[in-house]
Order: sequence, then C-alpha cells, then structure tokens
Amino acid sequence: MPKRKDLNSILLIGSGPIVIGQACEFDYAGSQSLRSLREDGIETILINSNPATIMTDPTMADHVYLKPLTTKSIIEILKAHPQIDAVLPTMGGQTALNLCIEADKKGIWEDFGVELIGVDIDAINITEDREQFRELMLKIGVGMAPQATATSFLKGKEIAQEFGFPLVIRASYTLGGAGASIVYKPEDFDEQLSYGLEISPIHEVMIDKALMGWKEYELELLRDKNDNVVIICAIENMDPMGIHTGDSITVAPAMTLSDRTYQKMRDMAIHMMRSIGDFEGGCNVQFAVSPDEKEDIIAIEINPRVSRSSALASKATGYPIAKVATKLAIGYTLDELDNQITKSTSALFEPTLDYVIVKIPRWNFDKFEGSDRTLGLQMKSVGEVMGIGRSFQEALHKATQSLEIKRNGLGADGKGYKNYEQIISKLTIPSWDRVFVIYDAIQIGIPLSRIHEITKIDMWFLKQYEELYILEKEISKFTISTISKELLLEAKQKGFADRQIAHMLDCYESEVYNKRTELNINRVYKLVDTCAAEFKAMTPYYYSTFEAEIQKPDGTRYVENDSIVSDKKKIVVLGSGPNRIGQGIEFDYCCVHGVLAAAECGYETIMINCNPETVSTDFDTADKLYFEPVYWEHIYDIIRHEKPEGVIVQLGGQTALKLAEKLSKYGIKIIGTSFESLDLAEDRGSFSELLQKNDIPFPQFGVAETAEEAITLSDELDFPLLVRPSYVLGGQGMKIVINKEELEEHVVDLLRKIPNNKLLLDHYLDGAIEAEADAICDGEDVYIIGIMEHIEPCGIHSGDSNATLPPFNLGEFVMQQIKDHTKKIALALNTVGLINIQFAIKDDIVYIIEANPRASRTVPFIAKAYKEPYVNYATKVMLGEKKVKDFNFNPQLEGFAIKQPVFSFNKFPNVNKNLGPEMKSTGESILFIDSLKDDEFYNLYARRKMYLSK
Repeated sequence: MPKRKDLNSILLIGSGPIVIGQACEFDYAGSQSLRSLREDGIETILINSNPATIMTDPTMADHVYLKPLTTKSIIEILKAHPQIDAVLPTMGGQTALNLCIEADKKGIWEDFGVELIGVDIDAINITEDREQFRELMLKIGVGMAPQATATSFLKGKEIAQEFGFPLVIRASYTLGGAGASIVYKPEDFDEQLSYGLEISPIHEVMIDKALMGWKEYELELLRDKNDNVVIICAIENMDPMGIHTGDSITVAPAMTLSDRTYQKMRDMAIHMMRSIGDFEGGCNVQFAVSPDEKEDIIAIEINPRVSRSSALASKATGYPIAKVATKLAIGYTLDELDNQITKSTSALFEPTLDYVIVKIPRWNFDKFEGSDRTLGLQMKSVGEVMGIGRSFQEALHKATQSLEIKRNGLGADGKGYKNYEQIISKLTIPSWDRVFVIYDAIQIGIPLSRIHEITKIDMWFLKQYEELYILEKEISKFTISTISKELLLEAKQKGFADRQIAHMLDCYESEVYNKRTELNINRVYKLVDTCAAEFKAMTPYYYSTFEAEIQKPDGTRYVENDSIVSDKKKIVVLGSGPNRIGQGIEFDYCCVHGVLAAAECGYETIMINCNPETVSTDFDTADKLYFEPVYWEHIYDIIRHEKPEGVIVQLGGQTALKLAEKLSKYGIKIIGTSFESLDLAEDRGSFSELLQKNDIPFPQFGVAETAEEAITLSDELDFPLLVRPSYVLGGQGMKIVINKEELEEHVVDLLRKIPNNKLLLDHYLDGAIEAEADAICDGEDVYIIGIMEHIEPCGIHSGDSNATLPPFNLGEFVMQQIKDHTKKIALALNTVGLINIQFAIKDDIVYIIEANPRASRTVPFIAKAYKEPYVNYATKVMLGEKKVKDFNFNPQLEGFAIKQPVFSFNKFPNVNKNLGPEMKSTGESILFIDSLKDDEFYNLYARRKMYLSK
C-alpha cells in the first residue's frame, strides 16, 4: 500500500489535444503516472479529450473519461465518483494546471472534499506571476535580469523607456512561449506589447532586459516530503538565449560548464525549489549563464511540475521522472523507492551518463505557407528527435539522421548551402536548419570566430563541427580500396553514416558497408543504465556505437557488446520517428499496441524508435528498446544482430513504410501485408488499374512526370483538378488547381521539392461528400471496424475534417457500396492487417480516392469510440496467430463520436488559415453526442464549407 493510507482513489487530468508547445511528452508522463498509481492499488480516474493517445486507452486507468477539459466535466466526474480523494494535475502540462487552478478558484475541490497532490497552488501562482517570482528570487539572493511587470499598455511603454532595447516580452500563464517576443526596435514594441497583454489570461506581461548571447541551461529536480532533493539531469542548450528551449538543440550532460559554476547552479536550483513552496514532485529550473570567464548565473524561470524536458531527461538518463514524481505525490520518499533500471539500488541517487544525448526539434513550416520561419521565444516545432552516442559528434549525427528531412547527417551529402550571403543570413537569423548551416559555413571557409560572433554558440560546439569537417576532408583523399581501418573506424565513431562516407569516397553505400564488415568495424550496443555501469542494469535499453577491438592476453580480439541475443522468436516493430503534422501520436499508439499484442503471442518484442516524447520509447514497453534512428543503416544492423522472424512496418506511419522496399530487397520478412501490396496502393497508376479490373469507380485521372505532361492531361480531365504526389503522408503537396497557370506553377514547384515523383491528377469532384473506412483483413475475410463521414466537403484533408462515427446521412445504398468496395479492395491488395480507404460520394455513387494498407490516423479514434482493441486484433492477424473470424467483435457506442481536429495557427499569426487537401492540424479531440440535434453538431455542420480553399 502507499505510504499514505488515506489515498485510495485519484483523479488525473490529462493534457488534451496535441498543440505546438504541448505534445505527447505529457501523454508519456500521464501514462507512466497512471501505471505508477495502479502498482500501489490506487483506483485511477482519468479525464482527457485526446483519443489518439495511449493514456486514454481503457487499460490505462480504472475509469477513462474522454470529455472536454472543462470545470463542467470535472464536476460531472466528481459527482459520479464521490470516492475520489485527491487530484494529480502535474502530469498534463499547462492545460491540466490551468484547469486545476480554475476549479480551485471556483471552490470545486473544496466542495467535493478533494485534495490537491503533487503540487502546491501557491507555488504555481508564485512561478507564473512574474512579479511575485522576481521579488522572491531577490529575497533569497538569486540573480535575475532587470525586469518589470506591466498590466497596462501605458505601464509597458514606461518600462521600455527605462530599460532600453533589446527587450523580451513574456505573457503570464501561457504555454510554449505563447505571446513572448524579443523586440529589437522601438517601432515594433507597441504591437508586441498589445499581443502579449491580449494573449495572457490575466492580461499581464513581464518585460525583461534581453540577455542575448548568454548560455542557457535547464535542471530537472525531484523532491520528496522529507525534503530530499535530487538533480536528475543537467541539459545545455547549444543555441544561446533568445530561442525557446523547445526549439533549441539541447545536449546532456552539460558540455561547456565549469564544475564550480555547475555546483553553484545546483545549489541555486535546490534553494529556488524549496523557497517556492512545500510540495513533493518534479520541478524544472532554467538558467542563463554569462558567456565570459565570470560565468554569472541568472534565473530565468521555474516550473513546479513535470515539464516538456522531463520526458527528454527521463529518456536521456533512464530515470523515469513522472513515475517517481507520482510515487512522491502519494507519500513515498526517494530512499524507499527502487532505481527502476538496476532494481537493486535506491531512487535517491543522481544519474551519471557515460554517453551524450543530443535533442533536435522537428519543424513543419512547409504546412504553413508564408509563415515566419525564424526561431525565437515562441515555440514553433511540432516534435523532436534524440540521438545517443559516445561523443557529442556521434549523438549529433544520429539526431540529424533521425529527422527524416532527406539529410544523411551533417554535410557529405551534396545538399549543403554554398552561397556566402545566404549562409551568413541563415546564421544571423536563427532558422530551423541552422544545425546544418554551421557545417556549410565551415566548409566554405568562414572562420569559427566569425560564426561564434554571429550565432553566440559556444566555441566548444563549433570546434566539434570543425573536427568533423577536417575528418571529411581527410577521408576525401582516399578511395574505398585505399582508406585505412583506423580512418574508417574514426568516421563511424564520429557518427558519419555509410552513405555519407560513400559520398566522400565517391562509391556506393553498399561498398562502404561491405568494407567495414570485412574490417570488422561493426556496431556494438551499450546499455542506458543510469549509473555508468557501476551497478548491473536489469532493463534492456540500448544505443549503438563503434569501439576499437580489445586484445586479450591470448591474442584473441573482441569488441564488448551489452546486447545479448536470446534464442526466443522475435518481432521488430519500427516506430514512427519524430512527430510532425500528418504523422503524430496515433502511430505511437499503434506501435505500442503492436508490441503488446506480439508479446501476448509469445514473441520477444524489439522496438526501434528515436522519439523521446513517446510511450513506445519507454524502457519497459517492449522486451528490448533500441533508441536509434529509424534509418536504414541502423535498422539493418539491429536486424542482423537480433535475427527476428520479421518486421512490422504498417504501424509506424510513413516512416516505417518507406523502409519496406529495402527490407524486402534484403530478404527480411515484412509481417502482414507484403511490400508489393503496399507499393501497389502507393503507385497511383497501378492502383487505378486494380480498381478498373474490379469495376470500382474512381475520379478520372492521369499520371504526369513533367509540367508539360500535366498540361496536356488537363485538356482531357477538366478543371478543377486535384494534384497529388506519390509516397507522401498528411497530404503533403496536394492542391486543387482551377486553371493551366496554377497547374503549371504547382507542378514545377512540386517536382523541385520532390524530384522524380509521379504526380496524379484527378478530376476534383466538387461538392462531393467524403467518407472513410478502416478494416482488418486476413487475406480471406474482411471486418470493417468503422466507417466515418466527414462533415466538411471533399477536398479538405481527412486529418483536418470533423468526422462522425457512424455516418450521419449516408443512405443504405451508399453504405452498401462503401462496404462492398472496402471488402473488394482489401482482398485485391492481399491485405494482412489494417487498411484505410477514403471515398468521395457524389450523386449516390461512391468513388475511391485512395487506399492505405496500413494503420491509419483514425484507428485509435475508432478503438476508443467502440471500446475495442483493434490494433491488438490486427497485429495477431498479421502474425498469423488469429483469423478475423476468431474475434468476437462487439462495438459499443450509443449516439455518435466526432473526431475534431485542433490547429496551432496561433503560432503563425500571418498564415492563411483556410483548409484544403494538405493537412495542417496538430492534434485532435473526441466529442460524444447522443443525437444529431446536439447544438455542437449543429454548429459544426453549419460551418462546414467555411474553410475550403482551392
């Protein structure tokens, strides 16, 4: 039992739909927290409106409420569960905290006799109210930048006059830096001040003197009721002050901090945590350090909750912060808890890293045409990746290889910038690709001192880059036959991919691979073990590296590998990599369920993924976790090492699917639908032939590979036309064009961005209704798990449409066509597992838009709405353990479930918010209604045509 005997039933508040600034790291935190409470026999009640997450899975809590995050919902839940003793709001980000504070102000917790645990409302108020926080810091002797609070426009102007420029404006009580900006010139000040005052829920801003160029650090702390405090991780931002930490490249452990200053920073962080209140749990403290030898430390802010960085720190150290913070909230002390990795030592310790991690954010500016792409105080990234290596250089390369932006790492791929002015401009104005541009700058000969002067990035990091470039130059002097073993090993130890080395040596990637295999330069796997191998770790959580051979006294040579291969039958599940628009947390949900289902079938499960925010990269989700880029070279080496029965690619979105061809070519078994079928569905031309053969209607179409072909085709097809590239996700590059000029402009642009792509031109069915179906097929039988009708007309991407389950106004005749077409297509494609098919309905004829024989974005939504574990069933079908007829399907849904997209347009105020065939939403929520007479449905239906953009 927990140390507090009076806590038997706890309400946990989730973070709602994913938006920029609050992503699935809170799903990870909430999932860990729920598991932690249940271990102690506590009844868990969860409220969260996000259907795509693992957290809202019925297996995660005793009672899951997929309801809007409002005080009205809180009251309903507290009435239904009078037994609730306490509420834990610190796992759901700012959304959960704001809701908790609102309920507190309304007296709801008091009315129902519910205690707040894991947090102290006074502590939150102190840290969010910048003026109070400043006074407290000065009182306890912690330095801060000159700053003042403004609650009116006039007061703001007075402060600016006193401090001078540049200034930082931060809005109180906001998330992801919303409303924050750096103002360099007086003429920009009025607009930014008004915006900050408007966006703050209490109409208050803090104005700071900008510490441009200072170094930025974060510490993650945990404290228990006995006031034991441990520092889990020190994270250094490679980008200096002025870029939001969520948009910065970050490194752990801190690389350029003297020990004296680090000890001082630790003491300050602990002092700050103790001074803001008496609470148990996690805390994140951010500091700025002057870039001179004085290393002055100034506090930026403190968050008395699990933060975005907690997920990163947990994955970086193997210390599960959310899980332990939850235990502390219910009364345990750190010395009573086990270290989750070693299982033999206590949790009252500070992790030691014998490796380096690098986190790089992932942006999606291409979805926001005309957006301001510069990085600043407002977070704009939609996801992140993490690389683990033995050195900063190796980790940096692995992180860049994980981004999936068609780069193979730093340099050595012919894709760098060569123009001096362009490089200087990109260094001066921080942009999403600055991580690559630094390398380009060194390559064209810009001195490090100049790069440092422009970017203020510490010289230590720049020298690391320079070493990589010097190595590239050295390697380029050789050929594949003359390169030495030492040089090749050094390149691999510094993280260069085979493909990059092939570029330097002017040969094929396979030749580099064969050469290093012949020279015995092979990847070895090391444990992430929290304690630098001082104690034996029980958790199989690995990263790869390269080591020189060790020679024993008897002359035998070997390389030490921590990953011992068992003789059990194994399955590899490929994860979905970084979150981005079009491929989000729903694929992580699918991967986790795939892993659990394979384990139920008796397989040893192996997960490969590089996203630190997710549940799939939790060290106890799969039997073995390889925290590695979902990138061919890394995957192939793991497969050669583990020798699995096969690989599951249809649960990890487009990331995993793109690797199907290579897996197939190398003779590695793809579990479920074969590569040939996946390819047939992606190749628009072949797929249309399959439809023709089966008498299934589809919009008139043609395939073009040049602008000229597209224009000739348009004469046959009639405008409006829908132009779509092959092999993309989230409607990337799709557009409706209405004349030849628009068509030519769009095709030229597309082929520049995605060379050698086959473009499909469809006659766009104006005014059609769009619907989609998801199904499970075993090659013989097909079971349709759900048919959804979109409220918006055809032409708006399915991820951006409000969609109802079941459909609300499709007649019997149309429904029958949908069912017939779905079954025919699933069988014709030899589907084994999941398939999603999208339809356009016009004049009672059902046309096929596309079919995807894989897990789709809507599968978790349907599973939550019908309360059935469809991914579990589909995985068992893929593995050949079960047939469709073996399952007793019993969907339960009274009324309708509506999938509602959520957008993050507030981060891009100047962007056209019209919706079209390219997806722009960052998340989704679920709304249950009893009937179509519901006001919310009526409002959605009334606005359905408002957004369609051609």
